[in-house]
Amino acid sequence: MSATLVAKDLSGGHGHRVLFEGLDLTVSPGDVIGVVGANGAGKSTLLSLLGGAATPMAGSVSCAPRDAFVGLLPQEHERVPGETVAAYVARRTGATEATAAMESAAAALGSGEAGVDDAYAVAFDRWMASGAADLEDRIAPVLDDLGLDVGPDALMTSLSGGQAARVALAALLLSRFDVVLLDEPTNDLDLDGLARLEAFVQGLRGGVVLVSHDREFLARCVTRIVELDLAQGQVTVHDGGYDAFLEERAIARRHAREAFEQNASTRADLVARARTQREWSSQGVRNAMRKNPDNDKIRRKAATESSEKQAQKVRQMESRIARLDEVEEPRKEWVLQFDIAAAPRSSTVVATLNEASVRLGDFALGPVSAQVEAGDRIGITGPNGAGKTTLLRLLLGDAAPDTGSASLGASVAVGVIDQARTGLDDALGLGDAFEAVVPELTQAEVRTLLAKFGLKADQVASEVGRLSPGERTRAAMALLQARGVNLLVLDEPTNHLDLPAIEQLEQALDSYDGALLLVSHDRRLLENVRLDQRWEVDAGRVVVRHV
Repeated sequence: MSATLVAKDLSGGHGHRVLFEGLDLTVSPGDVIGVVGANGAGKSTLLSLLGGAATPMAGSVSCAPRDAFVGLLPQEHERVPGETVAAYVARRTGATEATAAMESAAAALGSGEAGVDDAYAVAFDRWMASGAADLEDRIAPVLDDLGLDVGPDALMTSLSGGQAARVALAALLLSRFDVVLLDEPTNDLDLDGLARLEAFVQGLRGGVVLVSHDREFLARCVTRIVELDLAQGQVTVHDGGYDAFLEERAIARRHAREAFEQNASTRADLVARARTQREWSSQGVRNAMRKNPDNDKIRRKAATESSEKQAQKVRQMESRIARLDEVEEPRKEWVLQFDIAAAPRSSTVVATLNEASVRLGDFALGPVSAQVEAGDRIGITGPNGAGKTTLLRLLLGDAAPDTGSASLGASVAVGVIDQARTGLDDALGLGDAFEAVVPELTQAEVRTLLAKFGLKADQVASEVGRLSPGERTRAAMALLQARGVNLLVLDEPTNHLDLPAIEQLEQALDSYDGALLLVSHDRRLLENVRLDQRWEVDAGRVVVRHV
């Protein structure tokens, strides 16, 4: 079905806090609209409003036709205990809800109540539109096509992060929404999964609104950008793709800064001239009084006229100042000031694998022979499940090889951001967990450091396990800044980071001079970060290439 989603004068927020307001947006068939902004700017809130899962503070959201199938797929950080892959897919595609509604309407048939037949017809049409009728038959082939070796009956809680991401992609591919609303669909997808997602989004005939921090994905897919600028209190719709938006935004910010500085300079010049005119006027009166003690009327009149002319010039200058338009200084949004504390240099050889291999169930990695030297900057890529995390564990000594050897060099100070962000105790409050790991910092120093990473009093008091993935990532980055490292290991560091934080991470990596192991599927990150080696991991094999 061809459908159009329309938001008029839309405002959203939490409680009494307004995150954005006055948004007018039309999502037509074929549109792919990207929503960008710092964490907390209201991106997920906007998707919830468009999907009807939340009530706007002002404005309206409507869809034509009214029975169009709008699918909201929010981020899911925790899997439902006992839920199978098939049940997960049915829930995410809307088939579960449509089936329940159809069965409820069917049960009411024959009751004699007015409108029951019409209600059943509507519910049945919705059930058919959701694809529920043949969903069970379609699931297994799609899972197989995505390279998943799990069946529909497997429990979601038993899957790895990469497998769960593939199942989420499968749900999207199996969906039959008229308008699709996606919140961070690229998280945990490998390059093949990203390519499939891009092809799916680009091939949709219906409209799409998506939130993503994957810059390459945005550049390849979106046709318009909605920018939620919390610092400026503005919401802006930019026509054109992501790269055009970046250029337009840079120009607009430069012009806003230039306009403010020009206005401030003009105002300062007029104020200085008015001050000078006042001084001249006052000085003229004093001179007239001193030079005309004999009360010569002609001289006093001439002096008075001169001082009045000076006073008139002062009034004119003050009038010009009053008429000058006020140009507000562009407010600076919060920026993550991140740098990586350096430890004393390690031994020349940081880590070595010599014919190392390890078997984990049906999976085997190796044999691998590789060496990391001081200052090496290595990007590690490969499909989900290829063995990248296992490779890191061998290099860091967190796992012992079954055959061959692995060794870590002397004086190696390791800093890690892993996919699970497990550097702190989940059961403790963030502040207490941080102090336990870095006891040399006082409580005040810990709070100051965490605040630099956008973690305020509420988050500092919250248990680590209750923090959002983005908050956990920023806490892990703060830990890197607090402790000196000479071997930095980053496993998918950009997951759950907003775009400004990703840019700050890139800048910090540019100035870091220790050894770096960077595992990522973020194509722009891999392009922007200076690397001298690429390790390609696939099916338990490692190929080392020099850049």
